[in-house]
Amino acid sequence: MRLAWAAFVAALFLSFAAAAQATPAPSPTSTVAVAPLPAVQAPATAQPKFDVLKATNAYLATVKGQARANSDAYFEGGYFLILVDAIYALIVAGILLWTRTSAAIRNYAQSKTRSRFWQAPIYIIAYFVLTTVMTFPLTVYENFFREHAYGLSNQNFPQWFGEFAIDFGVSLLAITIIGTVIYAIIRATKQYWWLWGAGAMIVFLFIGSVVQPVFISPLTNHYYPLPESPIKEQILSLARSEGIPVTNVYEFDASKQSKRISANVSGAFGTTRISMTDNLLIRSTPREVKAVLGHEMGHYVLDHNAIGLTWIGLLFFVGFAFAAWGFRRLTAIFGGNWDVRTVDDPAGLPVLMALATIFFFFATPVQNTITRTLEQQADMFGVNAAREPDGFATAILKLSEYRKLDPSPWEEFIFYDHPSGRTRINTVMRWKAEHLNDPDIKAGPVSPQ
Repeated sequence: MRLAWAAFVAALFLSFAAAAQATPAPSPTSTVAVAPLPAVQAPATAQPKFDVLKATNAYLATVKGQARANSDAYFEGGYFLILVDAIYALIVAGILLWTRTSAAIRNYAQSKTRSRFWQAPIYIIAYFVLTTVMTFPLTVYENFFREHAYGLSNQNFPQWFGEFAIDFGVSLLAITIIGTVIYAIIRATKQYWWLWGAGAMIVFLFIGSVVQPVFISPLTNHYYPLPESPIKEQILSLARSEGIPVTNVYEFDASKQSKRISANVSGAFGTTRISMTDNLLIRSTPREVKAVLGHEMGHYVLDHNAIGLTWIGLLFFVGFAFAAWGFRRLTAIFGGNWDVRTVDDPAGLPVLMALATIFFFFATPVQNTITRTLEQQADMFGVNAAREPDGFATAILKLSEYRKLDPSPWEEFIFYDHPSGRTRINTVMRWKAEHLNDPDIKAGPVSPQ
């Protein structure tokens, strides 16, 4: 067997050696024709190189002189007013607390009913009326005299005051309901009131976003269907293509208040509507109108109401936690002076409002970043949907009447709740640079260079 195994191994080795030495048979071949590819040539109609920065700067340069100075002065003045409003609100709260006016209102509510539930709305109504009166001089300056000084208002004082009274009535009703519910939550949930209170505020914000365009806005403006026209059909066609459930476009008479251009896509649960100011139609070209509506449709399609509510809701949770923490510390020190001891006492409302003022003052960059990010997303959606980069750029220039066009990066980060004019125009010019050879873009306006 050993001999047989040795013979087998030897034979196997010899067969491999023979195979290694054998010459392989040639494979069949065929001739392949080789020819150079034709050179790629640019289309004869291709546009020359497009400079995004040069186009952006050229657009911005069209707003100059006194118009640019007024734009910068108006918007920069708003930076100072944020601080003034905060200090004014703290002074009002301090007066109500240190003079024990707040405690007196609470005592009055207690004298009218023994129900703690109904004491809250009695106090809130009195508090809101009193604080509105105390802040009225600043309100008149900011919303009437200052607007007229910069040519942004079309109302005389009786017209302005009439709308102020309507807004006051709506706000009084809303704040009374919200405040009463919040105080009921405070009494029911004790130390965790801030958690449940913030949740309730988010619910109220959502309800307001649904109710406001349908029931509140028509209190100060008349809404009517836009007459049949090519631009209306273009808007509805764009809405259908993006899945927005509307069958009409509405116009409202904002020109009685100012000359600002604006539009929105609002509502939910069957109340969705497209609305635009008459100023937008009066002062804008069809391209600008389509570009603005593309942006507004972006907010709807991208669910910005829900996303914005989520982020602002998280901010409210932090704010309510800060208010709960601050209330405990302040009342531990000054509660005897104010006659306020517990958070479920309505007389402590000025303390909570002062803490909310402080929190949201320092959270200004956070709030603005949330809304500015959503606005930038809507800009990108709009230019992709409407395909009107130059129309959007010229529409943005009209907003310079009350928005500074070219701020520093820090200004934009802290104070801007929309992207600056430079950012927005640069965005659509960058988009245009990537679509220069698209037929509709080649046939459209030529951007300045």
